[in-house]
Amino acid sequence: MRWKLLRRRFSVSAPRVTVRSRLPWPLRWLSLALVFGFSAAVALWAFEFGKEIAGVDRNAVKELARVTEELEQMRQVHERALTVSNSADSLLRAGRVAQESLAARVKALEAENLALMRDVAFLEKVAPGGGGSRLVSVRGLQAQLEASGRVHFQALLMQQQGRSTEFTGRAEIVLTGTLDGKNWSQPDRQATQIKLKPYQRLEGAIDFPPKAVLKQLDVKILDQNGKTVVTESVRL
Repeated sequence: MRWKLLRRRFSVSAPRVTVRSRLPWPLRWLSLALVFGFSAAVALWAFEFGKEIAGVDRNAVKELARVTEELEQMRQVHERALTVSNSADSLLRAGRVAQESLAARVKALEAENLALMRDVAFLEKVAPGGGGSRLVSVRGLQAQLEASGRVHFQALLMQQQGRSTEFTGRAEIVLTGTLDGKNWSQPDRQATQIKLKPYQRLEGAIDFPPKAVLKQLDVKILDQNGKTVVTESVRL
């Protein structure tokens, strides 16, 4: 009988026994959290304390300050270089504009000098002499065919000697010849305005029909009222 009781107690059919802990599970989790938090705080404190002892954090701050200062110096140098570059660019543009203006002035002076030389050469060809009683005289009238259908002319208009007032009027050019076997003439559609005090060079070129045979060129000087003052002709 006793043997049966012992076998029942220690066999599978023995009654179940529940083991309960002394602390509830919320308190156990809270205790574990406190332990882990304290351990983490101690580890962090030990890490920071170790860095402070080794001087790592202090050196990093100094290095950051040094790099920041160098960056500021480089920025200032860059700004100064940019200012100098802008000034140099402005000076270069101003110099280029001045050079272009000077070149244009030199070119204009060369053209003016060439025109004066041509005037001197033309005046040397004109025979000296008085203009008589006429207000205006035409000297040295010349005409030359440049190409088929184009004639170039030049003359010197001179005011009467002793006249102090300026003569104002216009010059008309008329071409005469033959075209298709018939008499032909062509007045210049654009009259040249003249103001003499005391002389003026008259020069230009006129186009005419290529089939026309040009025989004569006439220069007619008119005053402000349209009255003919003098007429001069040259044959070709």
